[in-house]
Amino acid sequence: MRRTSYICAFGLLHDLLSRHLLEGGLRNLSSLLIAACLLSASGFGQKAESQPEWVATSNRYAKQLIDVTLKHRPEAGSQQGLAEYDAKIAQPTLADEDAQRGEDQAVLEKLKAALGSERDPKVKEDLEIMIRRVGLNFREEDFARAHEVPFFNASQYVFSGLRVLLDDQTPEQRRPAAVLRVREYAGLEPGYTAITEILKKRTEEQIAKPGVIYPAKMEIETEMARNSNYIEGIAALMKKHNLTGWEEPLAKLKQQLTDYDEWVRATVLPKARTDFREPPERYSLDLEQYGVDIAPEKLAAMAHQSFTEIQGEMKTVAQQIAKERKLPSSDYRDIIRDLKKKQLMGDAILPFYEDRLKQIEKIIVDQQIVSLPTRPAKIRIATAAETAQQPAPHMVPPPFLHNTGQRGEFVLPLNIPAGAGQKEEQYDDFAFDAAAWTLTAHEARPGHELQFDSMLENGVSLARVRYAMNSTNAEGWGLYSEYLIKPFMPLEGQLISLQLRLQRAARAFLDPELQSGKVTPEEAYRVLEKEGMLSHAL
Repeated sequence: MRRTSYICAFGLLHDLLSRHLLEGGLRNLSSLLIAACLLSASGFGQKAESQPEWVATSNRYAKQLIDVTLKHRPEAGSQQGLAEYDAKIAQPTLADEDAQRGEDQAVLEKLKAALGSERDPKVKEDLEIMIRRVGLNFREEDFARAHEVPFFNASQYVFSGLRVLLDDQTPEQRRPAAVLRVREYAGLEPGYTAITEILKKRTEEQIAKPGVIYPAKMEIETEMARNSNYIEGIAALMKKHNLTGWEEPLAKLKQQLTDYDEWVRATVLPKARTDFREPPERYSLDLEQYGVDIAPEKLAAMAHQSFTEIQGEMKTVAQQIAKERKLPSSDYRDIIRDLKKKQLMGDAILPFYEDRLKQIEKIIVDQQIVSLPTRPAKIRIATAAETAQQPAPHMVPPPFLHNTGQRGEFVLPLNIPAGAGQKEEQYDDFAFDAAAWTLTAHEARPGHELQFDSMLENGVSLARVRYAMNSTNAEGWGLYSEYLIKPFMPLEGQLISLQLRLQRAARAFLDPELQSGKVTPEEAYRVLEKEGMLSHAL
């Protein structure tokens, strides 16, 4: 099964798709469906006659790889607006993975052969991009098969596969296919095995291997505590869209998912590792997939310097705020703590962010930063199930392969759902005045909303979007967008923009130093919460 990471949660280093669609490894299968939204942009979004010749040529090569993915992962096709995939689901058995690997290998050989004959330098570059990505995916898959016991969150997996059909922007005639998918996930349709049984078998196949590494205990407990939100979210969406015939198969599926979670708790959780650190080879592969080509030691050194410099900027801005507002303390920590006290609640959040977007759009126009489309940006509040899946503000891109008018959405979660017996942990990082400046600039305009719409409307080769896509590339634009707007924000907005940049710098040295054992989790919490002023939930 294929690994992915989530997309664009306000620019955290790990946050593209996804997260972007990766194809190697036996971990986090459920996020495959989230990552499908980055399957491609352009090429297929443009009319063929309007494409440059090199893009058309490159796309013909890329389509060979994409066709393999959609054949084995129909949910990804649905995410891209391709209705012919709606009546199917993946059956991610070992045999299916072997078949996909063989088909990918056959395409890879064709790409390598084409590299030697193509003359256009742009096409050659795209071929190199695809060859490099497929090779990296193979290395990830080989490592996972040899060394790892996966944790598959079946409830999240199922919710993702159904959510793409029950979205408000999905054409109404496609939504009934969600009922068929429920039956397929439950193994009630001919030719389909219950997804929980497939995931159990895949896990057992890995457990049987000597010396395998189990997933982290914290990951399992955190994810499974939120699973009730997914099941409730499916039922809520079925009712919302007035679908029929889903109650009985969903009840069967719900019991299967409940039994599966109990099996995970009995079989995987007792052997889960309390040490969160990854083997060096896995960590190196992860960095490479995220687009980081700097050695961990050098990355940490650069980040420490950046952290100090950003703190210096924050001190300067904080002093200005304290002077203007006649505050007793000019320490940036005290000022951020004070700014967070006025939290937006419930129905007040969405209109506030909508107004903030209008303010930013006026800045963009007045300062001639970038051209804006005439259509409005879409912002909405997340459901409880969506919040469980992605508990931070994020951009959900539109489908690109077959777009019938759908647009990207800036989604605002309200809170982090707590599972039974868990203490409620509340974010205070997003829903206050000063935070809305940088979050809106990053996720909406001029950030990811314009980024993805521009890719859709203007076109770029599938290879560059699909196979060069990683956190570094996608989030680079989000961070640059914050940089463009920051000088025109009020001082309070500038301070929070710097705070989130400080967070990124902290992550860039804490992550490798946690891996190496140079710092402890307790020290990481101290840096992020006491120096970075982030909530414990975040």
